[in-house]
Amino acid sequence: MEDVLTVRRWRRYGADRLFVTQETGRRVGSVDLQSGEVVADDPILELGLRRAAQAYLRADVTELALPVATPGIGALDAADDAALQAWLGGDDWDTIDLAGVRAGRGSTVRTRLERLTDEGWQVIHDVPLGRQGTLVEHLLIGPGGVFTVAERRHPGLKIVVDGRSLEVDGRSVAYLRDAKLEAARVRGLLLTAGCADVNVRGVVVVHGDLELRPSAVQCETVVMSRQDVQAAFRRMPERLDIHRVAAIAHVARQRATWSR
Repeated sequence: MEDVLTVRRWRRYGADRLFVTQETGRRVGSVDLQSGEVVADDPILELGLRRAAQAYLRADVTELALPVATPGIGALDAADDAALQAWLGGDDWDTIDLAGVRAGRGSTVRTRLERLTDEGWQVIHDVPLGRQGTLVEHLLIGPGGVFTVAERRHPGLKIVVDGRSLEVDGRSVAYLRDAKLEAARVRGLLLTAGCADVNVRGVVVVHGDLELRPSAVQCETVVMSRQDVQAAFRRMPERLDIHRVAAIAHVARQRATWSR
């Protein structure tokens, strides 16, 4: 059996991604052409997602419709897999191992956040913020509160957080400021949509050698390593009950909430 996947490229505001959907409009997943992250909405769809991405990159078109085998059957051959990894950056490509995901060993931030859903959390990916093409990578809503979550990848580099400053390999970057502004924007839109007295915090998940230095200056943005994602959110004190979580998540899943 075959399914037809449509691949579209999205390039705005420094982002460069491929989005893949089925004929029904259901999203299969995305490929970040800058960081190399491959995100499948369902792990069994990952093979089709990779094959469609590889075909798109070879075709050099603006949009591609590709028949592929039913998810879960077949795999990329060695040449195709090597070519796709080369395009996306090779060694640090954060792939999802299907057997590992099923066994609970998936490594992406997306997968780690989704594992929290069994513990009362809800997560929404790629939230379209406003009409300028900005995306919130992950919006997490649960007992510990409401959080925007962004991943920043610097494998092998030293990342130092000291109060309100964050440095990567000795160079100051604006991740904390950006996360704070994003969280404030999300909070404002949720308030406008009817979520009274809601607070939103920004979270930056880093892939690198993270050092959190004690500081008298408190930062509103939370920084954590990718490996600590689940444990960090589990440690947070309960601020929202299950009914409040469900109500905020319902509002957050409405497209109208974010189109203002």
